[in-house]
Amino acid sequence: MQANHPYYLAGEATESDLELPVVDKFTGEILTRVCRADRGAVLAAIGAAQGAEDAMRELPSYERSRILAHCTRRFEERASELAEVLCGEAGKPIRDARGEVGRLIDTFRIAAEEATRIGGEVLCLDVTPRARGYQGMTRRLPLGAVGLITPWNFPLNLVAHKVAPAIAAGCPFVLKPASATPCSALIVGEVLAECDLPPGSFSILPCEVADAEPLVRDDRLKLLSFTGSHEVGWKLKNAAGKKRVQLELGGNAACIVDAESDLRDVIDRLVIGAFYQSGQSCISVQRVLVHESIHSELVERWVAASEALEVGDPRREETFVGPLITEAEARRLEGWIEQARAAGARLYCGGRREGALLWPTLLGGVADSSPLWAEEAFGPVAVIEPFEDFDAALERVNDSKYGLQAGVFTRDLYHAQRAWERLEVGAVVIGDIPSWRVDHMPYGGVKDSGLGREGLRYSIEEMTEPRLMVIRRPPESQVSDGGAQ
Repeated sequence: MQANHPYYLAGEATESDLELPVVDKFTGEILTRVCRADRGAVLAAIGAAQGAEDAMRELPSYERSRILAHCTRRFEERASELAEVLCGEAGKPIRDARGEVGRLIDTFRIAAEEATRIGGEVLCLDVTPRARGYQGMTRRLPLGAVGLITPWNFPLNLVAHKVAPAIAAGCPFVLKPASATPCSALIVGEVLAECDLPPGSFSILPCEVADAEPLVRDDRLKLLSFTGSHEVGWKLKNAAGKKRVQLELGGNAACIVDAESDLRDVIDRLVIGAFYQSGQSCISVQRVLVHESIHSELVERWVAASEALEVGDPRREETFVGPLITEAEARRLEGWIEQARAAGARLYCGGRREGALLWPTLLGGVADSSPLWAEEAFGPVAVIEPFEDFDAALERVNDSKYGLQAGVFTRDLYHAQRAWERLEVGAVVIGDIPSWRVDHMPYGGVKDSGLGREGLRYSIEEMTEPRLMVIRRPPESQVSDGGAQ
């Protein structure tokens, strides 16, 4: 990794006297330094984005598609480098890092396709006699300049889920990446700088939270798209004024395992759902409700599978669980585990911590008031509880302030349909974990988990607005001779 990274202001690589050190999340050593933007740079970026609105709006869809396709090719060429960057700056196990790079590539590839599919519809307006002779048509036009704020847990693909649809829609943007993991976003900036985007159409600015305030409050930006915690997200919405707001916030993902499930398959998926990415995903499996008839066997198998996982250096191919983003986060979770145990919970496995490493942890008998049940753990910890009645299990899943995704392992068609109808979440995944996602599907939550949907076509809809044209056809007697009497 290079020793220093410029930020991108109005599409240009820009040096700064302000620095932001980036720490290797496993070793704790400084990995690299990036230039940090101040408030003046943020305001200049917003002005440049506003000035690029007309040029981006007029950029033909095939040009937007070509730019996104170029990015796809360059990310493929730099895939190994990108995975190594993720491994260092995010502490992501190398296999997970490669998976995220693959999803980055998929996201830009799909965006390149969707850029040429932004259409509209023809409306039948003559639903009443007074509308006879009228016809309507809609088309979707870009909102204008947008502000984007991304988190540290998927520093490539969650950047892609905002940047790629903005380009596809024709929206200039200003992006603030997470301060803990800015390098991934700046490499995306390097690739965008190779393209012939209109001047001023993009800025990528690592900066302090206070300096990023104009992304929220400045009315020159027509949309704020934020991914992060629910505490921050709803505060930003309240401060955003008249602009449109899209929020992808936290979760407390639940999984129901019905009586007739194939436990071998369930365990394989639960291990991934709870512990991939070291549990640092808003749809990581956290609460698991298991039919009482198979509860004991599932716990026994899951403990054995969890204890077999490799924990440690994320650069080792064998490592499944790497460090949390900071030692403070590992200590927080360790405290939650001890708090639950002190209240009577049973520790099935894990609970061990060394620095920022936390071993895969399973608990049972956790009180509903415990943070491990009620809040977002965001680490390699899951809670297992038995249930007797399927409908009661659905209600227990719903007894949460979060509602992002849920998983239901069942072979009962009616249970699957009932879960789809009743669970208060953005998506119900039948036969798999709630952690499953493909990048073009609608993704987002309800309740405290967010507002709006991501997924390329859905993000493009958030970043565009329908424009209606109404056409009146004069009576035939007025048009036969050009309207002359």
